[in-house]
Amino acid sequence: MNIFFDTTHLQDGEIKLHLLRTMEADPAKNSLPAYHFEIHKIDGTKVGFCDLRVGQNATSYVVGNVSYTVFPPFRGNRYAAKACGLLFQLAKRHGMEYLWITCDPDNTASAKTCEIAGGRLLEIAKIPKNHEMYARGKRQVRVYRFAL
Repeated sequence: MNIFFDTTHLQDGEIKLHLLRTMEADPAKNSLPAYHFEIHKIDGTKVGFCDLRVGQNATSYVVGNVSYTVFPPFRGNRYAAKACGLLFQLAKRHGMEYLWITCDPDNTASAKTCEIAGGRLLEIAKIPKNHEMYARGKRQVRVYRFAL
């Protein structure tokens, strides 16, 4: 059974999301089903990447449901916040009522993106010691909640 939706409509007049791949959930790794996109300007210029992880589980609070990267030459145009808005539409189609986005406490650009996109800062959460992010040296994340 395919749990993924068509994504060709994910555009807003300025950017569009180009689906790279989908990934099924992997219970052994505690991973959720996910969409992986490139972010393009309408003229086709690739400006970054974004992902949507569908649902919540034991690790999604610190990992988040959405991640994004905008390439340095294209930063400052709110492409990440616009991409989040498109991903929120997709999350709603999956029946999600809320989602989380997390970022490093010192990543002010990502925190600003979360605020522009309508997120509410819940807390600066500690990364559990048994989590792979902890093994990579991360100790805390800002956790933003987005009501859909």
